[in-house]
Amino acid sequence: MAKQKPGRRAAPPQMDLFATAAAPAPAASAPVPPEAAAAPAPASQPAAPAAPKAPARRQTAEALAERQREISVSEFFVKNRHLLGFDNPQKALLTAVRECVDNSLDACGDAGILPSLRIEIVQLAEDRFKIAVEDNGPGIVRAQIPKVFGKLLYGSKFHTMKQQRGQQGIGVSAAGMYGQLTTGKPVLIWSRTSPQAPAHYFEVTVDTRKNQPLVLKDEKRDWEKKHGTRVEIELQAIYKKGRRSVDDYVEQTAIANPHAEITYHPPGGEVLHYARAVEQLPEEPREIKPHPYGVELGMLMRMLQDTQAKQLGAALKHDFSRVTDKVVAEVVKAAGVTASTRPRDLSTPAIEKLHKALQAVKLMAPPTNCLSPIGEAAIRAGLQKRIQADYYEAVTRPPAVYRGNPFQVEVGLAYGGALPGDELAEMYRLANRVPLQYQASACAITKAVLSVDWRGYGLQMSKGALPTGPLVLMVHIASVWVPFTSESKEAIAAYPEIVKELRLALMEVGRKLASHIRHRRKVSDEMKKRSYIDKFIPHIGIALKEILALSDKQEQSVLVHLRETLERSREPIS
Repeated sequence: MAKQKPGRRAAPPQMDLFATAAAPAPAASAPVPPEAAAAPAPASQPAAPAAPKAPARRQTAEALAERQREISVSEFFVKNRHLLGFDNPQKALLTAVRECVDNSLDACGDAGILPSLRIEIVQLAEDRFKIAVEDNGPGIVRAQIPKVFGKLLYGSKFHTMKQQRGQQGIGVSAAGMYGQLTTGKPVLIWSRTSPQAPAHYFEVTVDTRKNQPLVLKDEKRDWEKKHGTRVEIELQAIYKKGRRSVDDYVEQTAIANPHAEITYHPPGGEVLHYARAVEQLPEEPREIKPHPYGVELGMLMRMLQDTQAKQLGAALKHDFSRVTDKVVAEVVKAAGVTASTRPRDLSTPAIEKLHKALQAVKLMAPPTNCLSPIGEAAIRAGLQKRIQADYYEAVTRPPAVYRGNPFQVEVGLAYGGALPGDELAEMYRLANRVPLQYQASACAITKAVLSVDWRGYGLQMSKGALPTGPLVLMVHIASVWVPFTSESKEAIAAYPEIVKELRLALMEVGRKLASHIRHRRKVSDEMKKRSYIDKFIPHIGIALKEILALSDKQEQSVLVHLRETLERSREPIS
């Protein structure tokens, strides 16, 4: 046992420490009498549990009901403007320009007018810009101007089954609402429908509580244009050059719309003029009726309630495409109803059976005259006009169908020339002739491009990346209803039918590119071999002259004969 050092108290053993701590401390008062010490300690009484407090009632059902009210679509998008593409200042500038340009191109196309657009961006302050888009379209009648620019979800395109740029009736009014939120300024509109009609000038804002336009000014003004529309929006934004910029968008729009003339005034820069590459309008798409394969149960119920037909058979034939008398007979038999039944009298279970029968019956694919693809010749013309390359190619696939909606895929490419050979290929994504600038990784086009092994077509490619080489890829999807992943229309959903058609088009244009690359390499090898002949034959002639003691005339004759022999021995280039 260790000795205790002098001057220190002895510490108790470890177990004794716990015993000491657990023992009650002796009282410092008088000693306890023996009777009290001998008596047993009384048992301690358990404390009664406290009664739980009732939670305070903060709101009654009546008070909550008083606070509830309808939310307008404008209010919703004010708080969720990122859904429309206004989530940062740079993107907001691009989105506002795009929505105005889409409206102008659609209006000119519907009126059969070759579009001439003027796009202006003026910088007013460090983070404030004014955009203006002017067209030579048919104009807008006076009564419709406030609703077009001051009411969300208002338009003529949502219920139309044909290819067009706009779909939802949100775009240009949302751009004006964003300008109103960030600057407090209204949208300015000039419009004229004919040389004989006066030009109308409007200043419009959006009442976000009611989703209704507020007209601040409505007057007639002198305007030099014979017909057309001009829209000005002041907004908070940032302007940058390079990829995913307004400059890039305008250039891609000119490529995808070679029939359009575009004059572009960027802030503080020189004016850019994109002349027409073709002088004829694209073929006008025709409106079609819904195809049964693309109609869901709820939509079928509404269509049967709204139909003008008195009998079910007539409703199916007149309200849908590709439904014949034979199809009607098969469908009503499978559903257990008659063709003479009134559509409004059908019960919900009967409509469910009808819907299942429509999905099971064999139908022709929907008509494809509702589509207006760019076309192979126009794609090549647009690429040649804007991109310096050695080789241009384009492929337009036959129309296909997803969920009853017709669509068509086109792919164009430019290769070689002034394009950088040691960088990743540049990819242009387009839907109904509109460039898609953001959310590339979430888009079906990108997924399809990355799924193709471009090494088999003469290009280098790393896993998960675009091919490397002097290449520009342009991929276009035309459809009556493009399945965008969000309201901002930046990426296309990867339906299996769409991805399949994209891959087939990419592989077809890839085979043509591979043939060109092989031919170019063959030509290069041929030129290299020819340079060897030109380089070494004179030396062979000198050696033969010295060995065989040939004259100059004999030497030249031998060289000519030798060159002809070598040329014949090589395989000619096709």
